[in-house]
Amino acid sequence: AEWADRYIKKYAQDEADKKQADKKPGVLPSVCFSRQIGVGALEIADLLAGMIHYRVIDREILEHMAKDANLSRKMIEFYDERYPGRASELFSMLISEKTFLKSDYARQLAKTVTALACSEPTIFVGRGTHLILPRNSVLSVRFICSKDYRVDRLARMMNIGKSEAERQLEVCDAEQHEFFKAVYQKKETSPDEFDMVINMDHIKGSFQAATIVACAFEQKFGSEK
Repeated sequence: AEWADRYIKKYAQDEADKKQADKKPGVLPSVCFSRQIGVGALEIADLLAGMIHYRVIDREILEHMAKDANLSRKMIEFYDERYPGRASELFSMLISEKTFLKSDYARQLAKTVTALACSEPTIFVGRGTHLILPRNSVLSVRFICSKDYRVDRLARMMNIGKSEAERQLEVCDAEQHEFFKAVYQKKETSPDEFDMVINMDHIKGSFQAATIVACAFEQKFGSEK
């Protein structure tokens, strides 16, 4: 009967709404890109964003927000308005679990990343965000390539000679190394940190790399999005 169908549909919807209401708000499924400077991770992230409809937060945005305490505080306050007390709970848990977050900057960065990950589905590029967020809420991807690949790409993008591109990459690599040493007490990257490692020397291009990540994301978080 029609009324029975309506009742069943209403019951199913009520149950779905109840389950949604019972869900504890927290970190949304995120994608974290770790990369060697010059590999083209931001370009891949932009392509991936179009495929899975996520926003992209890169290193420059993260650094700006982490250094601007007022901006981070406003984000946290906005989240607290929606879910009272949940932000403090998340940050307390984060700091207790991530014992390497010792400096004020590291803790501020962690708060910024967590607030962003809770507010909207996000692809993070750089700054070790995969080390901050809960491991089960992240698809962590590392992009690597040969030195020649990086030098050629940077020289082409910036219209500079290969020797100058190589010099700039050496400076960037040294800065990246110092950042991870200072913020995370890490001297080198371990493959164990990642769900997948993609070598761009053996991938046809950025679109193919983004497609691979999109497939992996669907397999890991398909039912949770």
